[in-house]
Order: sequence, then structure tokens, then C-alpha cells
Amino acid sequence: MKSLKLGAIVLGSIGLIFVGACSNQTANSEDSAASKTETVAQKGHSENDGHDHSEDEKEGEHSHGGQVIESGQYHLELVAEPSDDGTHMDFYLEKGEKHEKVSNAQVTAQVQLPNGEQKSIPLEYEADEKHYHAILPEKTAGEYKVAILSEVDGEKVNGRFSFKR
Repeated sequence: MKSLKLGAIVLGSIGLIFVGACSNQTANSEDSAASKTETVAQKGHSENDGHDHSEDEKEGEHSHGGQVIESGQYHLELVAEPSDDGTHMDFYLEKGEKHEKVSNAQVTAQVQLPNGEQKSIPLEYEADEKHYHAILPEKTAGEYKVAILSEVDGEKVNGRFSFKR
């Protein structure tokens, strides 16, 4: 009877060690994936997209220092910077491998404020700067979640971003 109890305790201990080791690996791989996603967003491109970005980065042509999402044939980038009148949002919408500017889209930012309130902000195209922009008048500190809803010639091109103020 003692050996049966001892066997159950040993088996249970080994099981707990196994579960602990597996959950640690899962957490490490999730941290690694989150870190890689953040790095890709910071660099403005994917390491595995098959395109040499060294020349692009020198010219600063495709990355504007914001969060980047590649959605099909579209390159979406949001740059959110605090200003005296709120947060200035610049949104770059480009198409194809050559990152041709898209100027005829209907673009709206659906913003969730840190307090959970929702705001809808239309973005206007600025021809001189070749991007869409708007001012979010909120100045509350915290995390803002942004869904950019774009429609280009009847095709929906959406991206999700976030920033802290």
C-alpha cells in the first residue's frame, strides 16, 4: 500500500514538472513572437517578405517610423504623435511592391479611448505630404486602440493599430 501511494506521489510530481516546463516554453515562444511582431512594426517591414529593404531604408521612402501592416497588396502605416491639440495621426496607404501612394480612398479611424469610449475620425488626404491625416483631440494618458477602415475602389482595406499617450 505504501508503494502505491509513493508511486502516485512520484507520478503526480513528474506530471506537475512536465506541465510547468511546457507552460514556460509556451510563454517564452509567445514572448518571442510578440517581440518579433514589435520589431517588424518598428522596422516597418517583414524580415521574410523576400524584398531587400536596405535601399528603401536609406532613402526612407517606405517607412515613416510608424506601425506597419501588410494587408494583401497594400502597405498600411500609422504614425501617431502627441501634439498640443491632441494626437496627430498620419496614415500612409500604399499599393504593390513599389509602394505606390493611394490617394482616392475613403479612410476613417475608429478609436477606442483609454476609458473605453469610441470615436470615429475621418482622415483627409494631404496631397503635398502624400498621406492621410487627422487630429484626435483627446489628451488622456493611456492606450488607444485604432482600427483604420479604408475603401479603395470598392475594396475594403483595414488595419488595427495601437499607441500610448
